Amino acid sequence: MPMLLEDVYAGAPTVKSGRHITTVNEFTDQSPALRPEVLAEATRRLVELGDFEAGKILVEEDKGAILGSAVSLAVGLPLAVARWYTYDLGGHGISVPVDSEYFAGTLYVNGVEPGDRVTIVDDTISTGGTLIALIEAVRAAGARVEEVLVAVEKPENGGRERVAERFGIAVRSVIRIAVDPGTGRVVVLG
Repeated sequence: MPMLLEDVYAGAPTVKSGRHITTVNEFTDQSPALRPEVLAEATRRLVELGDFEAGKILVEEDKGAILGSAVSLAVGLPLAVARWYTYDLGGHGISVPVDSEYFAGTLYVNGVEPGDRVTIVDDTISTGGTLIALIEAVRAAGARVEEVLVAVEKPENGGRERVAERFGIAVRSVIRIAVDPGTGRVVVLG
């Protein structure tokens, strides 16, 4: 069976984005356009990785929403989306600070209710900032995180460890990558 996700990342270019080096590829950046077979493979592998015993999936809207939508369809669970902007919904949403590889500011979460059991899905974990904010939002809503699943992990930035230390939650990833300092290109780790 092809491993398209690894092929997308192997040798992918990177750019400096603030404090970190960020990969640029079709899966997370749609550069080139995301092929449906890549999204289908990432979805299948994430579904195989997870238990999905929760009643809801939570994603962030920028890079995680595409994958989260596909996973939601595959497992038949409702999808809640954390946004980078707020709606005036009369105080029904949760706002949490976020400081990630890509963005610092506030995330706004609607659709997570007290007592919900939530699976968080994201495309990538790097520093862990986005996942920490999502977990904080779930807890602030009076809900519980059942599992955290990501397609890609950048272990050199310590995100998995930050999430585990802060919440005691293990982040599971499909693949792990690093940046070769000599070439500035992505290497898929074993």
